[in-house]
Amino acid sequence: MPKQTTAKQTTDADRELLDALGLDTAPDQSGTRSAKEERILAGFEEIKRFVQEQGRPPEHGEDRDIFERLYAVRLDRLRESEECREVLRSLDSGGLLEASNHANLATEDLTDEDILASLGISTDPDNDITQLVHVRSRQEIKAAEEIAQRTPCQDFDDFKPIFEKVQHQLKTGERQTLKYQDNAEVNQGDLFILDGQKVMVVEMGETFISDYDRQDRRLRVVYDNATESDLLQRSLQRALNRDKASRRITTPNFGPLFSSTEAEDDLQTGCIYVLRSKSEHPFIAENRSIIHKIGVTGGDVKSRVANAKKDPTYLLADVEIVVTFKLVNINRKRLEALLQKFFGSARLELELNDRFGNPVKPKEWFLVPLEVIEEVIEKIKEGTIEQVRYDPKTASLTRL
Repeated sequence: MPKQTTAKQTTDADRELLDALGLDTAPDQSGTRSAKEERILAGFEEIKRFVQEQGRPPEHGEDRDIFERLYAVRLDRLRESEECREVLRSLDSGGLLEASNHANLATEDLTDEDILASLGISTDPDNDITQLVHVRSRQEIKAAEEIAQRTPCQDFDDFKPIFEKVQHQLKTGERQTLKYQDNAEVNQGDLFILDGQKVMVVEMGETFISDYDRQDRRLRVVYDNATESDLLQRSLQRALNRDKASRRITTPNFGPLFSSTEAEDDLQTGCIYVLRSKSEHPFIAENRSIIHKIGVTGGDVKSRVANAKKDPTYLLADVEIVVTFKLVNINRKRLEALLQKFFGSARLELELNDRFGNPVKPKEWFLVPLEVIEEVIEKIKEGTIEQVRYDPKTASLTRL
């Protein structure tokens, strides 16, 4: 906030209070915040940090920690100064400066040295009394806030297999790392390498507007050393910006499923087809509505299933064509492999005897509701399939 040098001159009373705060009252000639204003802001942000950590303003009293008592003294001084309140008005979203229940300093059994120390002022006569020694600069405070305190991840057993799989995929080339672009987008499920550790964005809270009128949100971030933190999205972005070696871990490389350029094995036309069996096998009959065959073909589906009742691939029974999805310029093999790998945990485990009495286990039938199949195909088109998995227990998609 630019300093006003004419309309608001420091009064003698305010000057005394500012001197007690260890602030420089010399007029500032620049167009930016003066050193005095920066120190007021820095001192107030220390108090705000205490409130955020403790959930209440600092209080006086011999039973309180000395640092809390010192913050309480500082807050009283800021409340009493009109100039300080004016400087801090835009940052006082919690109403700390408007509190009417001001403490009586006479009840605080603090020596003059304690009060000076509480204000970050050295009592050494050889030092400049206006030099703050305990109040950090705003830049230091911001840097500290960006490094959220990590805590042990209590459910790390749920994430350890994911980190191990990602490491394997990096070795095999299924995943790669790319240089993180400054302030690039961060989404739930994203993986990064930060300060030499793998980092996963597990949860994202609701968006809110910060004190600087910017959108932000609280994240749950899990690290591969079994710790986690709840830092802000912008804090994570700044940390990735600062680390010159930071990397984004890509999603598994399944190849171009929906490509704009033609490859040798691409199809000009084709479709994904979903079939339902008409078999009278007891288990199939009981679960007919959720047992589906999922495949990809470049030919006519009706011709393909014409002799289904003689083919173990189709459970030795006629089938119903439930739905087809027309595709253009698709790598058929990769798409079919992706679909079957995605629904692998729901594969139908059923053994039948073919017409020669040989046991056969069809591999392309899955216990999956039709609406889930449609949802998965849509996510493949959107390029977000890697963010979800199929849960056979609930017969639904869940986010990773």
